[in-house]
Order: sequence, then structure tokens, then C-alpha cells
Amino acid sequence: MDYDNKPDGYYNDQRLEMLDFLPENATKVLDVGCGNGTFAGIIKKRNNAEVWGIELMEQEAKKATGIVDNIFTGPCENHLASLPDKYFDAIYFNDVLEHLADPYMVLETIKRKLSPDGVVISSIPNIRYHNVFMKLLFRKEFEYESSGVLDKTHLRFFTYKSIRNMYTNLGYEVLVHRGVNGSKSLKPILYNIPLLFTAMDIKYPQYATVARVKR
Repeated sequence: MDYDNKPDGYYNDQRLEMLDFLPENATKVLDVGCGNGTFAGIIKKRNNAEVWGIELMEQEAKKATGIVDNIFTGPCENHLASLPDKYFDAIYFNDVLEHLADPYMVLETIKRKLSPDGVVISSIPNIRYHNVFMKLLFRKEFEYESSGVLDKTHLRFFTYKSIRNMYTNLGYEVLVHRGVNGSKSLKPILYNIPLLFTAMDIKYPQYATVARVKR
């Protein structure tokens, strides 16, 4: 997979909108796909937290070394067994699960790594985002890109509904599930007029989810 030729800033995105989902009392956090540690560093300062990271790209992981408390380099699947059980108050997957061959296995395994009140927090692209969905529907186009919803390194594709189903089918209780980085275009609204506004999910390129193991 071509992870070396990503646009500038791909590995240092602050993702400030995802901080809204971080529990105030989370003091042990795992950032899967931490890039160069930019987001992890913000978490450390905000919560005075111990933050661990997993990063696929070696050069980005090296940059994160001085920021996170522990760093693992390589595919996240290779390091799940090395993580302590019942330890993390929050585990982030910011635009990571869609890159995995088996995100279901990862979410199932990661449950054992959560503290009793721990949560999984994810951001996942929405294949029904209007810019993508309308090209597919009307132009019959499905062209991969260097980043975004149709990133050529994506192995899985999700919708608002399928993201929720993935969590619930794996034994999670979904606490929050909402769109982020919504389009400012009027197109999603116009497209929804004949649909009586029943498809407003197309406004969002990503959906943020907070889930805990069902009790």
C-alpha cells in the first residue's frame, strides 16, 4: 500500500474535533495510527495523560517517540498482544479502521485492553458522503484518490448505519455516533428535498463513534 506518498500534513493532523469525545477522566490513552504524535501530544497536555501510540510508518513513529510514553511501530495487529489488559481509559482509531484487512478482529481484541469504564473512539469515512455518492450514482465513477473518503489505501468502506452495526454486532454499546467535519455546501440539503430529508447522513465525510463494551 502506498503510504509514503501521502499529501503534506497527512501524518500530523491535529484532529481537534475528535478531542470533544475524550472523557475528562481519561488518564491512560492509546492512539492507534498516531502519526508523528501531534494528536497524542494534545491529549497529554489536555488530560495530563499517559499516552501510548501505534504507528505503521517507521519515520513517523520516530517523530512520535519523544511525545508519546510508549510507541509501537508497524501494523497495529502485530502489537495487540503486547498491550496491557484492562488498562486504557480511551483507545482512539482516527481514520484507521478502514485501512485494516479485518477491523472487526481488531475491535474484538481491543476490548480486553480497556479499563472497566474505558471507551473506543473512532473516526471512519462515510462512503455515502455526497461528493462521493453522487459521482457513483449519476456518473458511475468510483475513482481512488490520494486521501479522503476514497483514499487508495482504504481496504474497507462504511456508512453511518454499518459503522453502528459493526460496533453493536461486536458487543459494544454505542454512546455517541455523529457526523464530523460536515460539508458547508448546500448540495446535501438540495439532494434531500425530494427525499424529505431522510438522507442527511450524506452531509458528513466522517462519522465519530464512542463505544464501550456492553454491560
